[in-house]
Amino acid sequence: MMSARPLVKGFYEERSGSIQYVVADPATKCCAIIDPVLDYDEKSGSVATKSADAILAYIASEKMKLQWILDTHPHADHFSAAAYLKQVTGVPTAIGARVTEVQKLWQKIYGMPEMKVDGSQWDRLFEHGDLFDIGELSCRVMHSPGHTLASITYVAGDAAFIHDTLFMPDSGSARADFPGGNAADLWCSIAAILELPGETRLFTGHDYRPEGREACWESTVAQQRAENPHVQNGDDFVRSRQKRDATLPFPRIMLHALQVNLNAGRLPEPESNGSRYLKIPLDAFSVAAW
Repeated sequence: MMSARPLVKGFYEERSGSIQYVVADPATKCCAIIDPVLDYDEKSGSVATKSADAILAYIASEKMKLQWILDTHPHADHFSAAAYLKQVTGVPTAIGARVTEVQKLWQKIYGMPEMKVDGSQWDRLFEHGDLFDIGELSCRVMHSPGHTLASITYVAGDAAFIHDTLFMPDSGSARADFPGGNAADLWCSIAAILELPGETRLFTGHDYRPEGREACWESTVAQQRAENPHVQNGDDFVRSRQKRDATLPFPRIMLHALQVNLNAGRLPEPESNGSRYLKIPLDAFSVAAW
């Protein structure tokens, strides 16, 4: 029996190389947003909603009905627009249940005892194997740790949204050296994704345009198996991933972004002067590459 084929629209965010998605049930025009970006300029400290508003404009133009605002994991290189989109639309938000473990880890790093670590910032926390619907489209959740403890994959019909697990075949795989990350776990997550049917469409979370090619974000399981050099051998993968990760500098706004994203995209509350402030821990990662 052929899997349902949802409509998928990708929105490329140039600043972080992120792809945001709208996935829709063709029969009902119900849809979900996956991994929306809240625009942030670290030089000026400015935030904007241009990227999120473009997604809402597309949904309106296609006469779709938004049902879910979904994140695949707490992002380290951009702010999530989940809170903004919920404020505007009233639609529920969701993320993987193990986000609570990531919250507890980073609560200590940030020295922020006031940070809630129960996942209550989201409307639903997904466990591995959970099912939910987008219109008449049945979706399921795969726990996909490695890049982060809380990473999940959304499988909707013949489409799988694989976040920072695999990139396009010419770009390999995601790093696994952030706090709570693990290269062996990442390999197991990759192997599970590659057990999906060969024709399954895979939608990645980032594209960094190697050699300046056009941005792209859709592949298939069969294409990844055949063309991605990172997926050929598990033992080699773990060794090479760890060696490569040791040379990589952290994302430039990781310390800015995670305190927002672990709060479901909510910005810090204004202080007495009406301004909001981020908290940046100094020398928290002594072995980080510069």
